[in-house]
Amino acid sequence: MRNIRIGLLGCGTVGEEFAGLLLERRSAIEDVAGISLELVRVAVRDPGKPRSVALDPAVFTTNAYDVVKAEDVDLVVELIGGTSPAGELVTAALNAGKPVVTANKELVASAGPDLFAAADRAGVDLFFEAAAVAAVPLLRPVRESLLAEDVTRVAGIVNGTTNYMLTRMTADGLGFEEALAKAQELGYAEPDASADVEGADAASKIAILASLAFNRSVVADDVSREGITGLLAEDFELAARFGFDIKLLAVAERFTGPPDARGTIGAQVFPALISRDHPLASVRESFNAVFVTTSAAGELMFYGHGAGPRPSASAILGDVVGAAEHLARGTHRRVPVGRPAALRPTRDLVHSYYIRADVDEAPGVLSEVTGVFGRHGVSIRTVDQHGSESQARIVFLTFPAPEHALHDALEELHDLDHVRAVGRVLRIYT
Repeated sequence: MRNIRIGLLGCGTVGEEFAGLLLERRSAIEDVAGISLELVRVAVRDPGKPRSVALDPAVFTTNAYDVVKAEDVDLVVELIGGTSPAGELVTAALNAGKPVVTANKELVASAGPDLFAAADRAGVDLFFEAAAVAAVPLLRPVRESLLAEDVTRVAGIVNGTTNYMLTRMTADGLGFEEALAKAQELGYAEPDASADVEGADAASKIAILASLAFNRSVVADDVSREGITGLLAEDFELAARFGFDIKLLAVAERFTGPPDARGTIGAQVFPALISRDHPLASVRESFNAVFVTTSAAGELMFYGHGAGPRPSASAILGDVVGAAEHLARGTHRRVPVGRPAALRPTRDLVHSYYIRADVDEAPGVLSEVTGVFGRHGVSIRTVDQHGSESQARIVFLTFPAPEHALHDALEELHDLDHVRAVGRVLRIYT
């Protein structure tokens, strides 16, 4: 039986869960996979810090490079986070011929192409399942099972923190700050949750998914993003009135026509209205779900826990077992990512929209406002108006239109004398 010796970089909450799960499942892995996994070195800032998992104090070091370079380490698990020094450490491990497993979405989404190339040159694995949707086995099916498929869209809920918050704001009527505090209390959100609530975390994940699905390099900076800050209780109430829930969605699409758009890729993160009869509307709490649309297999849905240390540890351990098996056999699985993507400008992407506006209650105002939309090619599907003697609130639901057409219409609306304010504009996902 081949013994694979593991070096762990970082032993925070997720690292502790991984180490504990490895010890818990080690015997079963030996029986099923025929390999023995041994945690021999762990790089941490404070070796004396109390930890929830019982490890030999001799395995700890404060020098991460010692772990990467050690002759008694066969495989490296990177759980430091961030891009530096994590990027340098991962590169050093790959160049030394050691497979790497990481949960670092920020690193993979920003430096993925270079890391993939380094792994391929060294003939070793770079696995990162936990960098996408935690415990949901999604990356491996996309990069292996669907390798020969024509994938046209990847879309879904990929951030468990914001999905939990939106669930509480929808079901319990909590405000944004209350929902965030609850998520932090349960460990779903970090003390600084800006990456979650502003959409950066989801942008990194959809960049990774798009790269694998479309065989084109997509990085986090290629993804336009809007977060859930600024959503009001009234938005949820109005959404419910029209039969919608609000979800933070990540969407990447490869366009097949018209000729000027063919082969381009659009990638976005945004809060959206989604019909309550759509499967994504039923994805609640910290769960995630992703739809992958293909030409032959049709639409596939992947669903499971998207937040929490133990689900992440499960994905990391699964990657470790896969990389260890390949190492024992002298094989590896390359990451099939090609040249940089040709991006479809965000302004040309097409959506339907929800628009809330406060206007003076006066004759002809509604006609004036709808006329603005019409001049810019935005067709109104539904209008809902209510208010007092002096002021009215109008909610518009539109038919699909390019984003640039909507932005031009909104600019003109702001200049109308009878329009007091234009509220949050949300896309409608179909």
